[in-house]
Amino acid sequence: MAKTSSLRVDPILLKNAEVIYNAFGITVTDAVNMFFAKSIMENGIPFDLKQPRYNKETEAAMEEGDKILQGLQESAFNGSVNELFKNLDT
Repeated sequence: MAKTSSLRVDPILLKNAEVIYNAFGITVTDAVNMFFAKSIMENGIPFDLKQPRYNKETEAAMEEGDKILQGLQESAFNGSVNELFKNLDT
């Protein structure tokens, strides 16, 4: 079976997905084929589509935390844990 296709994928999503799939020993192409096969078996999207469970402020804070962990952004707070809790009370 000839396999040709072209998909437009966000490069950051692709890179992050590759890391996950490589840990399973599969390629992104393998994962896409698995998604399509499962979609056909389910006769639809093979997972629930739901609205985010967090509000925008929480999502922004989680995104900021991810960027800090990835070294893409410096933390806005550089004090001790005790100072952090004092700041949260104010």
